[in-house]
Amino acid sequence: MKNKLTINKIVIIVLIAIFCFSFIRQEIAMNKIQKQINEKQEELQKLKEANEELKNEADTISSDQYIEKQARERLGMIKPGEKVVIEEKGQ
Repeated sequence: MKNKLTINKIVIIVLIAIFCFSFIRQEIAMNKIQKQINEKQEELQKLKEANEELKNEADTISSDQYIEKQARERLGMIKPGEKVVIEEKGQ
């Protein structure tokens, strides 16, 4: 009888230990997954911000004012009827 109680206690202790071990393993796995989720959410937010900046830049570049400015500065283009004034340097 005493031997049977001892075996029952050992079985219960082993089952509790297995349960605790499984619970701890599951918590560790969940923490790891939650960390990955947080990292991916941060990455997503950064990508959304970069995407918004690129959209704004695309809007700016495709505007008529930007195109005209670039044509004047880079290509030296002028509108019909305008006169070009060139300053002399070094005098």
